[in-house]
Amino acid sequence: MYQIYILAIYIFLPFAVARLFLAGIKNPQYQKGWRQRFGIGVGLNTNNQLIWLHAVSVGEVNAARPLVEYLQNQYPDYELLITTVTPTGLNAVKKNFNDKVTHRYLPYDIPVCVNKFINTIRPSLLLVMETEIWPVLYSSCNEKKIPIALINARMSEKSFKQYKLLSGLCRTTLSYISILAAQSQTDAERFISLGADSERVSITGNLKFDIKLPINVVDEAEQIKRSFGLRPILIAASTHEGEEEIILNAMASIHRSYPDCLLIIAPRHPDRASQIIRLCDKIPLKTVSYSDSGQDLKDVQVFILDTLGHLPAYYAAADIAFVGGSLVPVGGHNLVEPASLGLPVISGKYLFNFREVRELLYEADAMLEITNADELIKSVIELFHHPELRQKMGERAKTVVDANRGNIDKLVELLEKIIP
Repeated sequence: MYQIYILAIYIFLPFAVARLFLAGIKNPQYQKGWRQRFGIGVGLNTNNQLIWLHAVSVGEVNAARPLVEYLQNQYPDYELLITTVTPTGLNAVKKNFNDKVTHRYLPYDIPVCVNKFINTIRPSLLLVMETEIWPVLYSSCNEKKIPIALINARMSEKSFKQYKLLSGLCRTTLSYISILAAQSQTDAERFISLGADSERVSITGNLKFDIKLPINVVDEAEQIKRSFGLRPILIAASTHEGEEEIILNAMASIHRSYPDCLLIIAPRHPDRASQIIRLCDKIPLKTVSYSDSGQDLKDVQVFILDTLGHLPAYYAAADIAFVGGSLVPVGGHNLVEPASLGLPVISGKYLFNFREVRELLYEADAMLEITNADELIKSVIELFHHPELRQKMGERAKTVVDANRGNIDKLVELLEKIIP
């Protein structure tokens, strides 16, 4: 099965490279660092021991922040390398950690690429966030006696069914893991069912609950509110293609009840801003993007946050938060961030990547679930019309987050056993 997997990777490699090239046409950042994906040009200017953390993109990088801060404080003599797959992940690394960590792109899961990468960086430990299971990478680390920890590990039902089709390969790959720190009992059981050693599996909770907000987030939020003219604000964050059209159509109706209402759209991929502007023009709604906002914003109806790193302040400036990736079958995005700021949360039904967080918020009456534009209209108008309901939902959401903090402590207790 392992040899078949490698053969399949080689067959699909030209398509992956072509996809990378096409992505580079839309986003020039994809054109940078492409050699690193083949294990080339990844050398580090250090003789220190290295801890390697892999976080595929923005969400995983943000979730890893408390762990990175812990490692920097407790192991200052170690170099810290973070790999991502996407340029947005790279931007999140820069935003969160500046030059305190080194970034590289993860190499393709091909023996020659992976071995060249590992032989160059010579890590003492590999930490992998959430659901990244790479047979060649794990096998190579095992051969070189590099401990592997799969942390904040989750396994959606959809992913579980897909991995079961490769049960033999998964069993072998998971056997190389020294520590598997799962988010929940369900996640732990699914990993064990796929072949993980039950004695190496622990439940440490979701690191996203240990979110640390920027110190100046409240002050920034007040400035944002004033720039828009102190009016009702709905933010739709981490949206995907297919969702913005639903939200914008709903906004046209919401404006009839709240004509001064502002919609902030923060697309999951900021380079889609021009596509969203074209949708706004069809309705039409007066639209301005962050990258082109050098004008009076008090009569703007839609503001597109086409940048990374500013979302917490815009969440804090809003009255209601819709979290995307949930009206289309993406699996949802981070519900904890708006909840931690005391916002009532609205989401679609596709939340298989955040089922535990969804259950906690839903059971606490801190979120609403919708399936279409009509339900979004009804929910937003009700929350705008009843500020006391909005406040109570937000308070309950923040209580849920505060009650589930402390997962980083459980995780680091495990990691200290394998850090050389």
